[in-house]
Amino acid sequence: MEIQEIKQRFGIIGNSPLLNRAINIANQVAPTDISVLITGESGSGKEVFSHIIHQMSPRKHGPFIAVNCGAIPEGTIDSELFGHEKGAYTGAVGERKGYFETVSGGTIFLDEIAEMPLGTQARLLRVLESGQFIKVGSSKVEKTNVRVIAATNVDVYEAVKSGKFREDLYYRLNTVPLRIPPLRDRKEDIYLLFRKFTSDFTAKYRTPPIQLDEEAQQVLINYSWPGNVRQLKNMAEQLAVLETNHVITGPILLTYIPHEVSGRNLPMRVEHPGKEDFSERDILYKVLFDMKRDMVELKKLVADIVEHGGVAPAFANNQQAINQLYRDIEMPGNSHESQFTIQQPVINNNNKPDAFNITHDAEEVEESLSLIEKESDLIRKALKKHKGKRKLAANELGISERTLYRKIKELDL
Repeated sequence: MEIQEIKQRFGIIGNSPLLNRAINIANQVAPTDISVLITGESGSGKEVFSHIIHQMSPRKHGPFIAVNCGAIPEGTIDSELFGHEKGAYTGAVGERKGYFETVSGGTIFLDEIAEMPLGTQARLLRVLESGQFIKVGSSKVEKTNVRVIAATNVDVYEAVKSGKFREDLYYRLNTVPLRIPPLRDRKEDIYLLFRKFTSDFTAKYRTPPIQLDEEAQQVLINYSWPGNVRQLKNMAEQLAVLETNHVITGPILLTYIPHEVSGRNLPMRVEHPGKEDFSERDILYKVLFDMKRDMVELKKLVADIVEHGGVAPAFANNQQAINQLYRDIEMPGNSHESQFTIQQPVINNNNKPDAFNITHDAEEVEESLSLIEKESDLIRKALKKHKGKRKLAANELGISERTLYRKIKELDL
């Protein structure tokens, strides 16, 4: 059968070379009786290809069953696949036939094969090699004639290397590998699929036909579609139900596309800060106000001590030391230019020194109130103090290390 006929029969939309190759492989392997391993991302249409292989094989008049191995609990999957005898385990009140017995002469599609427990994998390998199996709780060998098609959305070879999948079963299933391309590798098919889905859903729900403007088409084609065809179909259905405008623009379409998670390790700036960001702001304000208060108190304390003679004359005479002290207690980033001027005391008639004569010459410049500048200065000082060790700097600042990473990125430090 030609590829175009297969597409029409099974409702496959697209002309991608990768898609055509996958259909061609399915067409060639269908008349044989060998096992097939279908690989592809979730939502790419693996089950459709299992139907193609079954319907175009000599077993097409036999039964077909699809089993999701990841949806069956580990304790019951052996019973589901191979059956059990009465009393084989608690709750086994009667004999039960498994899928391999009931589907004999047909095809069994084992989806998410990588989720199958190792013990069950050993039983499956025996079926593939000899067509034999044993029911749970029985010692009698049963025979079956089933073609196995398996599928997975994970890298099975990596699972083999990590010990989560049997190597012998992998090579037995992978006689003919069949890879289904993800939708992002079929860009020429995306708009065709979208038009088909929206046409079907608008007819089903009796809503106005949907069209995309040029910008929306570019958004549709350039999106990566991590959910593949299933995600595209779901979005088309949402548009058919929710949108009243028949022409969809780029901004409208973007509201139906979830934001992808970036692979970057560093957190990104968010436009709408959450609770954590407000908490950080409050902490930073508190630190800045505390420093401002301490600075004012220290200025008053030094002035009071010197004015009332409570400081040693040697220190009082040390103009340079006083000025240095004043500079040290200035606010980080403060633009004030100030210094103390201390004159020698005047001896009065009682032979006692008068109070030190202090003048405080200052050129007052309006202080910067930029929170970003204060924040940058504090982070730089903390990093310098701890020699670039971000964990210690974060502890010093009273914020998490993750927050410090983000601040460094935001402030371009």
